[in-house]
Amino acid sequence: MGNLLSIVAHVANIHDTKSGIRCARQAHQRNSTIQKFCADAGYRGTFIAEVEDELGLDVDISEKIKPHQWEKLPWRWVVERTFGWMNHSRRLSKDYEISISSEETMVKISHFHTLLKRL
Repeated sequence: MGNLLSIVAHVANIHDTKSGIRCARQAHQRNSTIQKFCADAGYRGTFIAEVEDELGLDVDISEKIKPHQWEKLPWRWVVERTFGWMNHSRRLSKDYEISISSEETMVKISHFHTLLKRL
């Protein structure tokens, strides 16, 4: 459905694979029925190892898109569509926030707005 299960904002000098485990841990604590995580090729290595060690779950890495070919990769479109929904929020178009907690809150407010419009 593309609903957000967890949000972790961080400073730019932390690689996504390092903070990705924080997000996965938080999502799994809140939703213990999660059986598997999906990620793109940038999350190979550290992220996969930490998710398997800490949470005992598999990570499905999506394939890279072949050059000059368009194809719909399974589940990737759900993530891209959710990011597209957030692009409608002017407040998220630039980094206006001073604190990380306010950034996370603005992402949640944007997503709540999207959900309410769909009721």
